[in-house]
Amino acid sequence: MIDETAFIHPSAIVEEGAIIGASAYIGAFCYVGSQVEIGVGTVLKSHVVVNGITKIGRDNQIYQFCTIGEISQDLKYSGELTRVEVGERNRIRESVTIHRGTIQGAGLTKVGNDNLLMVNVHIAHDCTVGNSCVLANNATLAGHVEVDDYAIIGGMTAIHQFCIIGAHVMVGGCSGVAQDIPPFVIAQGNHAAPFGINAIGLKRRGFSKNQMQAIRHAYRMIYRSEKTLDQAKTAIKTLAKEQSVLQQFLDFFMRSTRGIIR
Repeated sequence: MIDETAFIHPSAIVEEGAIIGASAYIGAFCYVGSQVEIGVGTVLKSHVVVNGITKIGRDNQIYQFCTIGEISQDLKYSGELTRVEVGERNRIRESVTIHRGTIQGAGLTKVGNDNLLMVNVHIAHDCTVGNSCVLANNATLAGHVEVDDYAIIGGMTAIHQFCIIGAHVMVGGCSGVAQDIPPFVIAQGNHAAPFGINAIGLKRRGFSKNQMQAIRHAYRMIYRSEKTLDQAKTAIKTLAKEQSVLQQFLDFFMRSTRGIIR
């Protein structure tokens, strides 16, 4: 179904069965597959391919030569019915690739709302990107990576499969990330190592002085004390009873499977 207010360029191909929302714009030489849903006000600039079982929400800006919903590069993939979901108000710049999930994962690759994916970003199968994240030019996520809200990943950075990047993390450019990065941390290098908390980012997002002091305290327990990680977790659990912002550390530790950078 194509809404009557949507614009489809004469050179674009929209397969029968695709759903195109009101005021959407499908530019020159785009291809939209039969199982694709494009939300209200979303713009495909030109030469964009959206394929597979893919749902794109409203008011996204998708630039030329992007590919969304194609089969994954996982050699185990053999045509299973897996999906891609993209939320709202994302800016997806030139040549970004977002591949569909696999049955070995959750069957879903998901991008949230209000993200900026810069040129040549790659989001592999079964990845999850939260809200208000920035992935700079040529940042690449291998399969099953989780990127939590407000994370920033610098250009030319590669994230190993199954890694978790915590909320409000900043990863410096040209880094190689092979283990999980706890929330609020700045990391850089090959392999990425912690450099402190993301103080500038937290101030911009309205964290209070007390919250930032608590986060610094937790960081020191993990990275600057002589505590084992288990001892640090126990101490942070006690602190979180008074400073709820530290619950993000505890939630992160529950999800972490690869160990954290230390």
